[in-house]
Order: sequence, then C-alpha cells, then structure tokens
Amino acid sequence: MNDTSPKDTANVIDPKLLSVLICPKSRGPLTFDKDKNELISKRAKLAYPIREGVPIMLIEEARVLES
Repeated sequence: MNDTSPKDTANVIDPKLLSVLICPKSRGPLTFDKDKNELISKRAKLAYPIREGVPIMLIEEARVLES
C-alpha cells in the first residue's frame, strides 16, 4: 500500500530539472520555494508557479516579488 498522497509529492521538483531551468526574463538561475511551490528568480524578482508538477515559465504568469 502506498501512503504517499498527491499533496506529499506536489512540492517536489527534480534537482536535475532545476539545474537546467533559467529565468526567461533575466536568464539567471532559479531557486525552489517548497512552501509556495514556486521557482524564484532573485534577479528578475519574479516567482514562477508550479502547477501539477509542471513549472510555468511564462513571464506573464509569474508573480512579482516584493522588494
């Protein structure tokens, strides 16, 4: 029996995937915010959502980070 619920696996991203993704605006690195399930671009001050395990790497879908 598998005790892993979808919620348990929702906030996980493959480290290999994270290592190849870059911010489409700044072309800089991204970090993973597990609590908010987002990819963060510190250079662009944007947070890209991850929906159903898929990073949404569209600038217009990103949330602007407060300074």
